[in-house]
Amino acid sequence: QLQLVESGGGLVQPGGSLRLSCAASGFTLDDYAIGWFRQAPGKEREGVSCISTGLDTTSYADSVKGRFTISRDNTKNTVYLQMNSLKPEDTAVYYCAAAPFLHQAMCVSSLYNYWGQGTQVTVSS
Repeated sequence: QLQLVESGGGLVQPGGSLRLSCAASGFTLDDYAIGWFRQAPGKEREGVSCISTGLDTTSYADSVKGRFTISRDNTKNTVYLQMNSLKPEDTAVYYCAAAPFLHQAMCVSSLYNYWGQGTQVTVSS
């Protein structure tokens, strides 16, 4: 059974950092592009950062460029999202998702077949 499990969310003050993890079971993440998406209350889901399969090319939403970094550790079958300099507007439920054999870092949610349950990130003083 293919499963993605996010962890690492929580409450952090503005300017703080969190590292989200997306652990896969039932399949090898190396064969999948992985995307991080988020959805805040009353807003549409948006792509935050994605990493392709193959060359591990990455992409970032303009709102997080220079603050967030996506990476993968194939030995642990896990993808990470390091989030620094967090802002209140980063508050949302963060989801990771997997797309098989996607060789471009495209953060288009309809391309992703498998989704985790989400983890809450709250940035507040």
